[in-house]
Formats: sequence, C-alpha cells, structure tokens
Amino acid sequence: MDSRKLQRSQLARAVVVALVATVAAPAMAQSNARSDDAPTTLATMTVTAQKREEAIQDVPISVTVLDERLVQDTGVRDIKDMQILVPGLTVTSTQNEAITTARIRGIGTVGDNVGLESSVGVVIDGVYRPRNSVGFGDLGQIERIEVLKGPQGTVFGKNTSAGVINVVTRRPSYTQSAEAEITAGNYGALGVAGAYNDAFSDTAAFSVYAAKRKRDGWMDVRTGNGPRTEDEDYDQNFHTFRGKLLFEPTETLDIQFSADFTSREENCCTAVQTTVGQTAAILNALAGGKAVAAPGDDPFDRVAYSNRPTSQDIKEHGIAAEINWETPWFGGATLTSITAQREWETINGLDYDFSTADLIYRNADKDESFTGFDTFSQELRLTGSTDRLDWMIGAFYADEDLARNESYRIGSHYEPYVSTLVYQLVGQNLAANGITLDNPLNIPPAAFLSQVAGRPYGANFSGLGALDRYQQNSTSVAVFTNNTWHATDALDLTLGLRYTREKKELDSAYSNPNGSLGCTGALTDQNPANPARFANLRAALASRSSVFASLPAAAQNAIMASAGPTIAGYMCLPWANTFHNGRSTFQELEEKEWSGTLKAAYRWNDNVMTYASFARGYKGGGFNLDRVQSADGQSISGQGITPVNDTSFGGEFVNSYELGTKTTWADGALLLNATLFHQEYEDFQLNSFLGTSFVVRSIPEVTSTGLDAEILWQPQAVQGLMLQGGLMYADTTFGRDIPGVDFVQRDPLSTSGALYKLPGATMPFAPEWSGSLSATYEWDLTDALVGRFNIGAKYMGSYNTGSDLDVEKHQDAYTTVNARLGFGRGDGRWMVELWGTNITDTEYVQVGFDGPLQALFPDPGNSLNTFTAFPAAPRMYGVTLRVRY
Repeated sequence: MDSRKLQRSQLARAVVVALVATVAAPAMAQSNARSDDAPTTLATMTVTAQKREEAIQDVPISVTVLDERLVQDTGVRDIKDMQILVPGLTVTSTQNEAITTARIRGIGTVGDNVGLESSVGVVIDGVYRPRNSVGFGDLGQIERIEVLKGPQGTVFGKNTSAGVINVVTRRPSYTQSAEAEITAGNYGALGVAGAYNDAFSDTAAFSVYAAKRKRDGWMDVRTGNGPRTEDEDYDQNFHTFRGKLLFEPTETLDIQFSADFTSREENCCTAVQTTVGQTAAILNALAGGKAVAAPGDDPFDRVAYSNRPTSQDIKEHGIAAEINWETPWFGGATLTSITAQREWETINGLDYDFSTADLIYRNADKDESFTGFDTFSQELRLTGSTDRLDWMIGAFYADEDLARNESYRIGSHYEPYVSTLVYQLVGQNLAANGITLDNPLNIPPAAFLSQVAGRPYGANFSGLGALDRYQQNSTSVAVFTNNTWHATDALDLTLGLRYTREKKELDSAYSNPNGSLGCTGALTDQNPANPARFANLRAALASRSSVFASLPAAAQNAIMASAGPTIAGYMCLPWANTFHNGRSTFQELEEKEWSGTLKAAYRWNDNVMTYASFARGYKGGGFNLDRVQSADGQSISGQGITPVNDTSFGGEFVNSYELGTKTTWADGALLLNATLFHQEYEDFQLNSFLGTSFVVRSIPEVTSTGLDAEILWQPQAVQGLMLQGGLMYADTTFGRDIPGVDFVQRDPLSTSGALYKLPGATMPFAPEWSGSLSATYEWDLTDALVGRFNIGAKYMGSYNTGSDLDVEKHQDAYTTVNARLGFGRGDGRWMVELWGTNITDTEYVQVGFDGPLQALFPDPGNSLNTFTAFPAAPRMYGVTLRVRY
C-alpha cells in the first residue's frame, strides 16, 4: 500500500474512532428494541428522499419505491435487475460487467470511460459510490430501493444530475433469526445464501449475510485457433459477504458499523454481429475459417466469435460507520455522521475485434488492464424541526484515487487486415479520378502498408502496441442545506442549496513498447508542406498502377495531398501511433458550482397534494482516460494523428422543472401519482466510440420533456393482491448545435463529422414510451400453507443504442416478463419458489456499436461495414428454497 493510501486508511479509522468516542461519551441508559412493524396502508410507506423519514405521499419528488418483498418476488439482486420495475430506467453493460450504465428519463453517462462520472448516482446505505458499476452485484438483504428521478444533488452526495438510486439494506434487529436459500436453475445455475441476526444485549445487535452464486455461460463462443479455450461466455461466479454491527446505548444514540466484500471471477463479455459487411470475408481468410457471423446468421442464436480470453476479476470491499445522535441542541436536532472507506478494482481481458482473427486484444493482467478506485468519504448532517420548519445543514467530503492501466496488443492478422482495407479504400478513391490499381507486380493488398512503411511485411505492427498509465486524484468538498417551511397547514415551501468545489489532477504516461514502426515509416517527412512527405506511398502506388505512374509529378502530388493523410491516419491509429510513445502529461481541473432546488407543495386535503419544483443540477467535469488524437476524434486523417494533451471536458448542468400530484384513494389502499417534467441540460457529456477510440464531447443542449405516472394498489375486494406499475412518456432530444456538425447541411451523405445524425434527434436509450407493471397475489392453500404468485413486465418503446445514432444500432420496441410462483408455510418458515426471468425469451440488445476496425468507411450503408452488439440475457428459470428461523 502506498503512503497516500496508508494515510487515508489511517484517517478513515481515526475519524470513525473519534466520532464514536465523542458521541458515545454520554452513553448510559439502555433502550428498547425499535419497532419493525410494517405500514398498515400504502399511504404510510416512508422514504428518505430528503434525508429524513417521510411518508411517500408527502414528498414533492418523483420517486419509485421497491420494498423488500417486491424486490424478492421479482428476483432483484442488483441495480440491473431492478429496471423491470421502474419505467424510464435502463441499465446496460458493455465490454465487461465493470462497465455498467444507468439512465433515467433517457439521461445517463456512457460508462466505457471511467474518466466520466455517473449522471445517475448510486447510494448504498448512505454512502455515495463513484460509478454505477459498483452497484452491479449481490446487494444482500434489501429493505427498500428508492429511485429518485431528476437532479438530486442538494442532499445526495454529488454528480446526480439525472437521478439517484438509493439502496437501503436491512438493519440488525434484536430478534434472533436465521435465513437461508438455495437456488438451482438452467445454465447450471446454483446459488446459496444465508443470513444470521442476533443481539449481544438489549443495546447491541449484529447481522451477517453471505452468498455464493455460480452459473454456466449463456453465450456459445467459437474460439478459432485460440489461444482462448473457454467456449462459453457470460457465466457467473461470485461470492459476497456483508456484516453489520448496531449499538444503541441510549435512547438518543445509535451507531452502526458495516463491512462488505465481493469478488467476481467470470468470463465476460463477447458480442455478436448484427450487420455483417464485406470485412467479414477478409477476416475469414485470415483466420482460416469463420471469423465472425455470416450474413443472415441470427445474432440471437447467441453465438460469438473470439480467439482471446474475456476473463474478468472484480474485487470490492469497504467499511463504514453511521452515527445518529439526537443531540440536546436546537430542540433535539439529530446529528448524523457517515464515514466510509472503499476500494474497488477490476482486471479484464478483452478481444477488441470480437472475431477469431487475431487483430487487437488485451490480456487479463494487472499490469496491462487494471482499473481501481480508492475512495474515502465523510458526510455530516444536522437535522431538526420546529412547528413550522424542518431544517437540515450538512457537509460532504470525498477523496478519490483512480488508477488505470490501459493496453492494446496487436496480433499477427492486424497488418494484413488493415492493409487490405486501406488498399480497397485507396482503390475506391483513385477510381473516382479514373485511375485503376492494375497491380502489375502482382503484389497482394495485404502487403500494401508494408510498401508504404518501407519495412518488411509482418514487421510493421505486432506485440504490445500501447501501454498507458493514468493516475487521477479528485477531491470534492460541499456544504448544503435543505429546509421546508410549513407556511400554512396546507402549504410547504422547500429551499435547498449546495455549494461544491471539485478538484481533479491527472498524471498520464504513454508508451508504445513495440515501437510502432509502421506508423513512423508512413511519414517520410513530418512537414505537411513537403511534397516528399509520402515518398514511400508514391512509390507503392506507382508499382501498383501504370496509370498513376504515368501521371505528371504535379498530378501525383495532388493525389498524395488527398490520399496520403488518410492512409497515414490508418497506419497511426491510437494504439499504433508512435507519436504517443514516451509522452507524459499533467492536467488539473477545478470547478466551483452552486446547485439547489425550490419546491412548493400544497395539500388540498388528506388525499391530494400537488407540487411545483425547480432544481439546478451539476455533474463535475473530468478527463478522457484514453488516447486522444484530435479534438473531433477523427484519427483516420493526417491532421488527426497528433496527440492531444488537453483531454479535459467541463461540468454538466441541468435546469429541471416539475409539476406533480400525489393522490391517495380507498382509505390509503390506492396511490396514484403523476409528474410533468422538463429538463434542460447544458454541456452534456457524450462519450462516443468511433470504431478506433472513445471521444468525449460536451453537447451544448439536451432536453427531456414528458410525463411520469405511477400506481400502487391493494384492491380491497381481492385480499392478497398487490399491483404496482408506472408509465413514462419522455421526449429526450439533442439540441441543434452539435460540435463539428452543421445542422443546415445535415443529410445522410454529409462528411461533416461522425455525429452528423445528432442535431435535433432523439437521444440514444430514450424511448418515448416505457412502462412497467407488477402483480403479486397471495392466498391460503390450507390453514398452514400459503401460495404466492408474482408477475412483472417492462415495456420499452423503440430507441437507438448508439451514441452516434447509426441506423444499424436501432432497437425495436420490446417487452420483458419475469414471474415467480411459490408455496410454503404461512408463518414464513419455509417456501419453495419456481421462477423465471425474461420468460418469453425476448430478444433485444443492450448496446450496439461499430465493429472495431470493421466500420472504418464512410457512412451510410457502406457494404464493407460490420456492426456488433452486446445482447441481453435469454430466458432463465429455476427453483429456490427459502427457510427462515
């Protein structure tokens, strides 16, 4: 452990000890166990959306609440599972399970680049998590999950410009209990979990939870000539442990310590081809067989092609201390302290080309493919109330160290593949000018780049092409307040303010261990004004075209000025660009911003409340932790091969307006809530994969406008039935001003940038309509046995899954359905459940993207281009036995 981590770890322990010592000093009397009684009506359900416990119908926020039983009935174990219950929420994964992105109302941050923080915040037991992916795992014994929609930065951590997923896990109780479950399912699934809760005394209790889950992969993999040997992907193999210790030494003080550890060692994630272009023929020839899917193959046969391992190793652990003390100050205000230290790291292998040809890949080695977070956070809140005022003031501090090792290894098929593609492109360009490549020396296209580089064939690209190191430190300091004035018995006015100072420092070191000699040889001279700059290219074209060789020098120079930069760009793609070698950069960024909210809520009677709100949200800027070769990301031009030192992007802001109503019917058995919303984002952080690199752009304007409605109903006429559902309409669109794109000139044949489809278009992952419905019915089978049935469905309208909106990445509307049927003892001592997820085996993709090195030619509809996608999981089913003591 380096000195900084040691100091931070010591600081975390010191803060915990000091707070315990300070607050526990008055501890004298014993306290009774707290009541765990469930609410008697839906209207009395409580949430902590404003960092105080309130009835859901009194909170002027659009919030979906998933209670413990619903979470269990629908098989929710992590934030990805829960999207079936929440309209307007999508959660996707891409290259590995460590890259997970949540979106609310069509807004979220693409997660492939850890330099970008999440627009949707994840908070687990009061601790803000730095990225969505940390919530992708077994969350243990969940008490409830709250999904807050719209910016929530006033009281929840930081960087929550689109919403918050607030996970609350079960507290220890003073009743001895033990729970266990065993699950078996298709794809060889087997899982065991157990929990134990007990009391040391009438003032101290503890709970522990442990789980182990395994499953075979649901993706068949064709490995070609290897070296990959695993013929399945998307398997599951993880274990987790969570423990809590609760002390309540007085009636005014409780202290809770928690610790958790999770380990995942799996294979993920291969992809399938959804559109197969002519590049497949080149790959097949190089691989000596079928390297990718063939045109007409069904991607939902779930057959992937990969000759390199996709093994992943994810580790996460942390400790936290939460102290709540009802002080003698300010009328018994409650002081809350939450101190946490967390570490998260991942090592991932990756076959970048998603084929059995050996183009580019990354080994699952810590030195080459490591991402790690080490985060310390401290939150302090003082919360109180009077007859007319509920008030809160607080402070938040976070210190995060981010380390990333990024590498690209170049395989033996890389040079002949890229050479053949570039040769075809040159042929197309020359043919447009009446020049043919007659190839009089019968030199194969695969050797074209060798001629251009002036080096022997096979010696231009190989081995470890890129090995880069990133070390980033970020600190966030904030003070905040959230206050509700009960102006009258019916009217509440809320004001929340937050001032945040974000500071980030990034050290980057770049290297090309293989020397990237092909890139160097492509440019005989670095001076763009020198006609001899592409002397080797001129000679190569002359040897392959008698027409070109016969042209006067001036005509050849004109062709060189057009074709030369493009060919040099292909030979100097980011991982093979020698101009990165030996670079080191230091960047720093500091932002000081205000955010906040203003709300007015009016209760017309006991059953109807309406509210209007305005919120200003903020998400911090940062740095692109990838090689950047031009401001517009176009690395395939001579002007785009010069490394860019400044990879920063600014903060993201949102102004959100809401008009909502919360209504209660049938004596609290029916809740109907609806919200009209309009959100205006400024400098939205868009992360795009352009086939060769990830590029971050700040989009000046994005808007999201729509209606969000929800229902919770326990029909009095049908005892045992519970319905929960929601419907969302959202029109989420880009503004017309897109960097590098002229809206007036926008058309399919435009060459004004890779994002020419964006101006005025619907955002990716933003269906106009989405909805969910869950029905649970419980009935008596006998005097001692009960039956329980749950079915949940989620509808998603059509949307595009690519940040550049290519038509090949379009996803049609679909519906997924989960179901569970159980029977057991009425007192809950045991229950057997038959369950299924995606029981209709709905076929859809999570994310579509340009096939790396397989979609390099001008859009649209070039027959050479191949497109790829990460598919969603197929139907799964099984049986679970639960026992409880």
